[in-house]
Amino acid sequence: MEPLEQLDELGPVLGGVVSTITPEQLDNSTPCAGYTVRGVLDHMIGGATAFAGAFRGANGNATPPDSGDKVADFGAALGDLAAAMHEPGALDRTIQSPFGEMAGADFARYVVLDGLVHGWDLSTATGQPYDPPEHLVVEVFEYARSTLDPLRDGDTFTAAADAPAGASTLEQLVAYTGRNPGGNR
Repeated sequence: MEPLEQLDELGPVLGGVVSTITPEQLDNSTPCAGYTVRGVLDHMIGGATAFAGAFRGANGNATPPDSGDKVADFGAALGDLAAAMHEPGALDRTIQSPFGEMAGADFARYVVLDGLVHGWDLSTATGQPYDPPEHLVVEVFEYARSTLDPLRDGDTFTAAADAPAGASTLEQLVAYTGRNPGGNR
């Protein structure tokens, strides 16, 4: 599946989780080490804003939306990122990513990986169901296995954790990114 197809499948699932986050849940801890729900949303809003500019070929620091409503800001930033990624030629660009220069199509796959895993973080922290399509999770996990090991810096990605016996593919993926799908945060 092409990265834009993956993005289009993930969008409604991720958006469904974020759209139901309440203000009372913003300070909940998440499985993403050191981040609350608010912190994950801020991270994703900031990243989406910067990445949208990169996919459009812009250099510089764009200002993330800041309406005071994290859920609305998330929708605006991620919607703009999706629009930027769908623009003609966006995936053909060389993107300056947090990990150095990457082909646009490869970085688009990273964006999907990041969104898929942070969606799990947010759903876990807020007690919501999270059920991305299994074929999407399988494809993203294959990408993660081919990409993440050189990015393990102890911060962005820590060492892979062990998934519990009988873990779902999604739980195996999040364990591979260094999270504990067994529930200990």
